[in-house]
Amino acid sequence: MKVLEINGGKTLEGTIRISGSKNSSVALIPAAILASSEVTICNVPEITDTDALAEILDYLGAKVKRASESIVINPTTIINKEIPEEMSNKLRASYYFMAVLLAKFKHVEMYFPGGCSIGARPIDQTLKGFQALGATIKEVENRYIIDAKKLTGAHVYLDMPSVGATINTMLVAVKASGETIIENAAKEPEIVNVATFLNNMGAKITGAGTSEIKIIGVDQLEGCYTEVIPDRIETGTYLIAGALAGKNLKIDNIIPEHIEMLILKMKEMEVPIEVGSDYVIISKSEKLHPVKIKTQGYPGFATDLQQPVTVLLTQCEGESQLEETVYENRFKNVPYLNEMGSDIKIIGKKIKIYGPTKLVGKSVEATDLRGGASLILAGLIAQGTTTISNIGPVLRGYEHIVEKLTDIGANIEIKEV
Repeated sequence: MKVLEINGGKTLEGTIRISGSKNSSVALIPAAILASSEVTICNVPEITDTDALAEILDYLGAKVKRASESIVINPTTIINKEIPEEMSNKLRASYYFMAVLLAKFKHVEMYFPGGCSIGARPIDQTLKGFQALGATIKEVENRYIIDAKKLTGAHVYLDMPSVGATINTMLVAVKASGETIIENAAKEPEIVNVATFLNNMGAKITGAGTSEIKIIGVDQLEGCYTEVIPDRIETGTYLIAGALAGKNLKIDNIIPEHIEMLILKMKEMEVPIEVGSDYVIISKSEKLHPVKIKTQGYPGFATDLQQPVTVLLTQCEGESQLEETVYENRFKNVPYLNEMGSDIKIIGKKIKIYGPTKLVGKSVEATDLRGGASLILAGLIAQGTTTISNIGPVLRGYEHIVEKLTDIGANIEIKEV
């Protein structure tokens, strides 16, 4: 079994370069299937999620070539066949294949998608979009069979601004005849990244990044080149590391507007922070003010940064409050943080954090991707050694996290036990 071992208390200084967005990459890679010729996607992070998607492409017959920061996909040899359960279960983003295979072949069979256990993550809004565009859906045990004699543009209102449902509806609508309007669409930067990719192929999408997206279906999409945006959640995670233990730590290759809410909250805490055009320089503060945070869809405070920022709140003087509005089971990291010395109380969908508290290294478990990231952050400032088991979820989402932290002064390594 592999574990992460961290000896805390080290000052973090130097530069971290942010990788391409995980949440964009996992949608862009399946979207390549829609092209009629070769696609090149640059700035793709080397993480297990992108590896799993490349494995599915290979299984379906695509020709995939991987370089250090790019992936070249030739989808012309794709064969439509059922995606096995052991492949679809590896990550939630496998359901983007559901959309692209439906759009390309009008038929798809695959098992339920996997992913982190952070609460109810139904795909009902995705299925609602498919049905509005003309698909029929059968659930057979833990498998979906989706068919469409014809895909036709429609007016789709999402009951909640789901990122996955917005992207999945877009992926099908680009090949549907006529106009599709998605109302109450999610506004996240990753959706803009996917829409830009599809438009580069020849799609006709307007309004991405707003609550109303319009798509005119086209008969054919061509191969193209696209680039993955910087990962805003990785950016936020390392910003928090800098606020906890940094000394003029530079976070480079970022889009500051994508993490504006975190930056504003850090300024409210009085974290020493300098924001440039594509970088942030950040240092530890000896006195942090408590704040209140509520997670929301973009441009609000990202739910994926809720668990990491909780560690920073343990170092604020007084009572901080954090409300989680997206997932109901995203406090699994709290018992482990309390074992390490924090004082956090869970009250329904809220937590109250009392600080500052000194953290002590313990043996803990990464219950999910962002929860694991929060334990790494805690380990960086804890006295003694923190050992984190079940590190697979963390490696799903953070490219070369051990190497990046080591390069700026952390004492962290993966060990076999």
